[in-house]
Amino acid sequence: MVGHRLVEAVRARDEQGAWRVTMFADEPRRPYDRVALTSYFAAGPESLQLGDPALWEDPLVRARTRCAVTSIDLQERTVLDDTGAMTSYDELVLATGSYAAVPPIPGADLPGVFVYRTIDDVAAIRGWVEDAAQRRSGGRRATQVRGAVIGGGLLGLEAAGALQALGVQATVVQFGTHLMDAQIDLGGGMALGRLVRSRGVAVRTSTATAAMRPRRGEQRVGRLEFADGTRLDVDVVVLATGVRPRDELARAAGLAVGERGGVLVDDACRTGVPGVWAVGEVAAAAPDGGRPVGLVAPGYAMAEVVADRLLGGAATYPGADTATKLKLSGVDVASFGDAFARTPDAMEVVWADPVAGVYKKVVLADDARTLLGGVFVGDAGAYSALRPMVGAQLPGDPSAFLLPEGGGAPELELPDAATVCSCNNVSAGTIRGAVTEHDCHDLGAVKACTRAGTSCGSCLPLVKRLVGTELSRLGITVSTALCEHFALSRAQLYEAVRLSRLATFSEIIERFGTRASGRGCDICRPVLASILATTSPRHVLDGDRATLQDTNDHVMANIQKDGSYSVVPRMPGGEVTPEQLIAVGEVARDFGLYTKITGGQRVDLFGARLDQLPAIWERLVAAGLESGHAYGKALRTVKSCVGSTWCRFGVQDSVGLAVELELRYRGLRSPHKLKLGVSGCARECAEARGKDVGVIATDKGWNVYVAGNGGFTPRHAQLLAEDLDRDRLIQVIDRFLLYYVRTADKLQRTAAWLEEVEGGIDFVRDVVLEDSLGICAELDAEMDRHAATYVDEWRATLEDPEKLRNFLPFVNAPGTADPSFAYIPVRGQVRPATPEERLVAGATGVRP
Repeated sequence: MVGHRLVEAVRARDEQGAWRVTMFADEPRRPYDRVALTSYFAAGPESLQLGDPALWEDPLVRARTRCAVTSIDLQERTVLDDTGAMTSYDELVLATGSYAAVPPIPGADLPGVFVYRTIDDVAAIRGWVEDAAQRRSGGRRATQVRGAVIGGGLLGLEAAGALQALGVQATVVQFGTHLMDAQIDLGGGMALGRLVRSRGVAVRTSTATAAMRPRRGEQRVGRLEFADGTRLDVDVVVLATGVRPRDELARAAGLAVGERGGVLVDDACRTGVPGVWAVGEVAAAAPDGGRPVGLVAPGYAMAEVVADRLLGGAATYPGADTATKLKLSGVDVASFGDAFARTPDAMEVVWADPVAGVYKKVVLADDARTLLGGVFVGDAGAYSALRPMVGAQLPGDPSAFLLPEGGGAPELELPDAATVCSCNNVSAGTIRGAVTEHDCHDLGAVKACTRAGTSCGSCLPLVKRLVGTELSRLGITVSTALCEHFALSRAQLYEAVRLSRLATFSEIIERFGTRASGRGCDICRPVLASILATTSPRHVLDGDRATLQDTNDHVMANIQKDGSYSVVPRMPGGEVTPEQLIAVGEVARDFGLYTKITGGQRVDLFGARLDQLPAIWERLVAAGLESGHAYGKALRTVKSCVGSTWCRFGVQDSVGLAVELELRYRGLRSPHKLKLGVSGCARECAEARGKDVGVIATDKGWNVYVAGNGGFTPRHAQLLAEDLDRDRLIQVIDRFLLYYVRTADKLQRTAAWLEEVEGGIDFVRDVVLEDSLGICAELDAEMDRHAATYVDEWRATLEDPEKLRNFLPFVNAPGTADPSFAYIPVRGQVRPATPEERLVAGATGVRP
């Protein structure tokens, strides 16, 4: 990748054609994107191609693939390749990168043990997994192949995601105390571990692999043996224990290398021999303390420096920006600057929401204002804005930047010198200049002009915001595109999907996506999952719907801070029969779950394992209960008081109405969660005016209030209509909810949405009461269809064996055959069970 960047930079700047470039590569293909290697499984090797293919048609560029340089003659200025050809040079740049380190573990050379570094590596892994699936099923396709990734860093988690994409039950084995311990602190690592487990990937930390062994009578890898005496059966192993610089050519030629390997270079990327340079992971640069850096962004910066120097410039390499950002199947992880607070007197401000799976930290200087670094897990939305501010003072309260969206963080005005795209060393001033001086009036044009966001893409949200701000200052309409894959806003995309009647993600992205849409991103995929749930209702795990869902929707339960799940059966309006209440209690008792009465008048059952969920659902469904959708961006609860049924002040049947509303809107997916409340009189015991829709009884009927939310910026609901009869009330609520679903932005609650609606509550009142837009007949019919076609997701999952496969993540899950393993609830990990523990497991009903 770094070699490719160097060739691109030289040709882009060398207008006079002073340099002819020959690139040697021992791989059989031209440069490709190793950072996105996991996408090979979904889109093939073509999707990884770097840059414009026309570069290799340039007469001044020659790419020699399948051609490895075997020696360098520094005196004669020649290189010898493995074909026996000698090539002379005027300037030589070493961009040989690194190779995957193989730890000295007995059995690491067994068939079935792979490294994760090149396209050939991932192709070999896929072939091996497919063969293993056939072996395990007697020739039939199966997905119960078991794999392990040794190493829990960036590359290891990417490799685990790749295995999971192939249908492998993946386990990450990490020697350190937590995942990504080189980038994030212990708190962030624990949160990351929970999130990774919630995606179906098992994690073992503080675990040393002692040996890899074949199964009896076989020659391929069959199990891992750990230093603590435990073991893990496997069909495939991926080693991701770091990289080492490929400096063997430099060593043989007599170039100086660093203590940890890598070719020693100065801040111009020059070696100690005139005419010889080194860039990327093979370079140990002075600004980096003479140590190689295994990240692409510093390599790109080095390539730009050398290109500038070759053309007479004086650029210098400032040192590595070690900020990292990972996206693993929907899990956000990012760190930057002094993430471990090693600066003397540094202060740490931490926000942790274990229920939501979020951990955020900013590190400040002792003035409590100057930003030094940060860690984000589960929600890295603030990363792109904060990273360029390292060394600068933050405006306002620094803790505001850690609050959830809408929490009141002040706008950051980045200085022109702030680096926005570290991969390509693009500053905020350069982006602003692209808009104001080069007439780049959309994100694509700015990317093409500046290269910002064209590598890892983590800076794109900030780039988009800078572009929008500059366009607004110029009086130019700002794009409302959902993301770079869709030029439409969420509301426009909703209408496009509804009118086209498309029912799959693939069809939608092919028709309405941009040319570079591919498989979308973590912005557009959940949005389309929500849209399709309304326009074309199907089970969340049907077809490609399953790949669009967030963690909780994917398993129809809420992930908790310890990696377990909570189960919330629906109790419409808080009403529950004695038999159902007994069934809930028996389930909690038999599965050892903690119970909690929620603020929405339901019982929450905490502490379930993933593999226990179907058994829990089965018993709840048998008792007449169903999913409460506590996991979804959907209707959660309709809270009620007892109303006129029992209360001496009640003037209307609030319980009956709450039950009717909850049964009507259950399963309705929306841009954000929805909560309703029904109070039987003006005393407001159900707190209806704090809900997205609140209904309060009067002597003449019902008053309906809308767009009230709790959270960090509580808002009271606003009066929409008064004294409605029951039928008219339900019609008004139908229309309000669907109008919100159609027109709100992604992850926008009703209160924030109403604030942005031009005309506010008066305009919405005209839409839903007076049909000012002429859409009410459509809204009425759409909600009727939703209510008529509702299917309980728990019951549907229990009736489908393929969907149930999503809940077998453990090595001792039903269908596996190793009797030496048992799940020990007290310890919460899989290991060989003692005879006493097996007796306990049998007595408590744990499945073998």
